[in-house]
Amino acid sequence: MTDAPQLALFNSLTRKLEAFEPVHAGEARVYTCGPTVYNYPHIGNMRAYVFADVLGRTLSHRGYRLTHVINITDVGHLTDDADAGEDKMEKMARAQSQSIWDIAAHYTQAYWADIAALNIRQPAKWSIATDYVPQMIAFAEKIAPAHCYELDSGLYFDVSTVADYGRLARAVTDEGEGRIEAVEGKRNAADFAIWRKTPAGETRQMEWDSPWGRGAPGWHLECSVMSGDLLGFPFDIHTGGIDHREIHHPNEIAQNQAFCCNPGDACDLDTPANSGARVWMHNNFLVERSGKMSKSSGEFLRLQLLIDRGYHPLGYRMMCLQAHYRSELEFSWDGLAASLVRLKRMIIVAERLADVEAGEPSHPKLAPMIEAFEKAMAEDLNTAVALTALEDVLAAKKVDPAAKRAVVERMDAVLGLDLFGTSRADLRLRPKAAAIDEAEIEDVLALRKQARADKDFATSDALRDELAAKGVEAMDGDPLGWEWKLG
Repeated sequence: MTDAPQLALFNSLTRKLEAFEPVHAGEARVYTCGPTVYNYPHIGNMRAYVFADVLGRTLSHRGYRLTHVINITDVGHLTDDADAGEDKMEKMARAQSQSIWDIAAHYTQAYWADIAALNIRQPAKWSIATDYVPQMIAFAEKIAPAHCYELDSGLYFDVSTVADYGRLARAVTDEGEGRIEAVEGKRNAADFAIWRKTPAGETRQMEWDSPWGRGAPGWHLECSVMSGDLLGFPFDIHTGGIDHREIHHPNEIAQNQAFCCNPGDACDLDTPANSGARVWMHNNFLVERSGKMSKSSGEFLRLQLLIDRGYHPLGYRMMCLQAHYRSELEFSWDGLAASLVRLKRMIIVAERLADVEAGEPSHPKLAPMIEAFEKAMAEDLNTAVALTALEDVLAAKKVDPAAKRAVVERMDAVLGLDLFGTSRADLRLRPKAAAIDEAEIEDVLALRKQARADKDFATSDALRDELAAKGVEAMDGDPLGWEWKLG
């Protein structure tokens, strides 16, 4: 394929596009904030991992040796992201009368199932927070003398001891961050817990001995320790949802500054490497107007609900790719259906190339489309424009099929739609509650096809009505070529 233009990524810390320059030549080291495994992830959570996957695929496509780490938080994250309330894991374990370890194992497996369903590549490492508690204690011991103080409730980080605290969020005020828990004795409103002591007379399911008493690490500490341990400071890119930009990531940055900088150094954030990562990237929210994006709503929108309603999960991946990762994306069932139809159209053409062996990924007619694709992805991962370039390649006429297949494979390797591993039959709407199975549908359709061939339209109509009564729409004359769908 043609030479790609310089990759430029939007750095939330500087609020501008920056040319990607790896810390280590030929490598790309990426850390993504993973889930707290106290419940199933909703589809808005999963948008963050589709975005991080596209970033990783783009870096691989450009020849970098990628090391991608995603963490699993199984301790320390409180019910309020602003460092307040109960531990989410402990609370769910009590609610379900299960051990916290069983809760963590169940919801980790559920999250990994969603990762696989969305064709998200496995990272180099899943880092489990409880595997790193000794390293967390050692990290805290190093930064405590100059940056922390102890209260009855635990060890706290004094944000006034680092330069530029809150620059990432652009949310520093005289009153501090209003959503931070008010703890008696805190020096600054924004100070946050590094280590939480188990209150006297209580026992947690997850607690460890430390120099500050028996307890558990703070949520913010975990990511600093695991990213630094596995990728080394500074590493290239740290990703997460835009909600992390306001509190969690500023606190990570403060910890990283305290750990990496020599005492007495200014260690301001004008030098991006002082933050631990050179580039901080955040995807925007998925918006859903009915209020079912919150896990407190009961039947919240998780990927399995989409699947139960009959939608292939790659339809949701397509929906995510149709918007820029930094733009809000509104979810609707009609929008999901339209995304699935768009994916179906791509797969119909890809199936025509199923028996073609890929050749050289170049062709004079395809060159402008390849250039448009590379330019779009180089401009801060503009997948919406890249999708159009891929569609143009699929629609191109009088092109060597071997070259077309090769180009489509290369583009799909970046976008991750699995065009050659998914059939159009896979994308049929199959609601879980349907009162008919596919074998029965196919048998009735075969009879109906014969009736139409015999011009026995009364029988054909009766069979169509029989299917309709069971929720099956026979799609006569559909230009996409689908014989039926379950509604």
